[in-house]
Order: sequence, then C-alpha cells, then structure tokens
Amino acid sequence: MSRHRQPKMSKRTLEQWLSEYSVSHQNLVNKKIHWLCVPTIFVSLLGMGMSLSVWFTLVLSALVLLFYMRLSTPLFLAMGMFILICLSVMAAMPWGFKAWATVFVVAWIGQFIGHKIEGKKPSFFKDLQFLLIGPAWVANSLMQRKAG
Repeated sequence: MSRHRQPKMSKRTLEQWLSEYSVSHQNLVNKKIHWLCVPTIFVSLLGMGMSLSVWFTLVLSALVLLFYMRLSTPLFLAMGMFILICLSVMAAMPWGFKAWATVFVVAWIGQFIGHKIEGKKPSFFKDLQFLLIGPAWVANSLMQRKAG
C-alpha cells in the first residue's frame, strides 16, 4: 500500500490575506480603481448569476459568506450587508445577463488598467482565493475609515 501525502491547506488569517493583497495595491490610483471596480464586479457577478439561476446564486453567496465567516465575524457581517445592498441594486436595475456581463467586463478592464499603473500583477494570478479577498480588502478599508 502506498501512502499519498495530502498537501496541507494553509489557513491564513484575514490580516495575512489582506497584507499579501496589499502588496500589489499600493498606488493610490490603483487603490481608487479597485475601490470602485471590486464592488462593481461583485454586484455584476450576482446580477449575472441571478439572471441565470436564483437558487444557485443564493447558495453560492452563502458559501462565499462562510469563507468570510471563517476569517472574521465583522467581515462576515459587512459582506452579508453588502450582498443585501447588491440584491437591492439588482432589484432597482433589473438588467439581463448581457447588461451585467458588460458591467463585469468593463470593471475588469478597469482592474487591469489599475494593475498596469501599479506595475504589479493581480494577486489572483498567484492564488484564486484572492478573488474573494478583493471584496474583503475593500470592506476592511471602509470599516477602518469608519472606526478611525
């Protein structure tokens, strides 16, 4: 019988994730682009999902919230509120899949322009989990501003 070793999953803390994410988000212009485009991408993903399958989108949102809950209760609450805001935006702007997809593409173009300005590759090229850390980074920035 051969024994196969399973690679250990590193359990990074929220602070570790944010610190690593921040390395490629130092330029003020890039930061501002991300503060706009990351939430826009998030809402457009929900919009595309809702136009295809409400139940799948709600289950996926719950799984995303579990990821955030594992990292931080305040982040989980903030992202839960953000998802509710996104749902309100989608109700106010009942666009179809193509419109949300257009918003998604334009926001990603903005992200890549920001990284061109920054001179560093997006973090998710290293680890796809950074796609969930981007919204956490924006939420954390807003929570720090409110606390400070």
